[in-house]
Amino acid sequence: MAKKSKKYAEALQLIDRTKAYSVTEAVELAKKTNFAKFDATVEVAFRLGVDPKKADQQIRGAVVLPNGTGKTQRVLVFAKGEKLKEAEAAGADFVGDTDYINKIQQGWFDFDVIVATPDMMGEVGKLGRVLGPKGLMPNPKTGTVTFDVTKAINEIKAGKVEYRVDKAGNIHVPIGKVSFEDSKLVENFTTIFETLQKAKPAAAKGTYMKNVAITTTMGPGVKVDPSSF
Repeated sequence: MAKKSKKYAEALQLIDRTKAYSVTEAVELAKKTNFAKFDATVEVAFRLGVDPKKADQQIRGAVVLPNGTGKTQRVLVFAKGEKLKEAEAAGADFVGDTDYINKIQQGWFDFDVIVATPDMMGEVGKLGRVLGPKGLMPNPKTGTVTFDVTKAINEIKAGKVEYRVDKAGNIHVPIGKVSFEDSKLVENFTTIFETLQKAKPAAAKGTYMKNVAITTTMGPGVKVDPSSF
């Protein structure tokens, strides 16, 4: 097991590991225990009572956080014809078709999100082995495969985040930066929490929200009591 730093150990002392805090308290503690010298990301982690191996218990989607994430997303759009002009007008950082596909195949990844029109997915699909492991493959479930590129770009720029359950039943989502006001982090947290509640698979049995924790980039996790809100 990796040895924790002195600052991490000191931060840990401020948290009662046996207690689950209200979301407001958890946000305050996460910020208080952040010792990074940069504006760290605040993230929430959910451990869900689902079996990701079963198709009817897969959870994946996207939601626009009311206060954004504090990060400006670089958007690459794959489109043709008039949709290229529409994407440029909407503020996409990179717009093209096969030229950018070739660049990615050569190792270019100076973007954060890809949006593709459905008629481009035949070509974009060739990048599956490259984009898939990085979580960058466009998907209709997250609104990144669409002809309405203006809406997709606007939502991403406004603070849209994707969520997807991993093999262990966990979902990690950024909810802002340490510099955010507590109330804005709480509001973003509540938005993603309510979204996941609505996404509960009918086939999921037992406790759905098994564990919830808020943490910063380098800080310790703070347990949240789901029944507190």
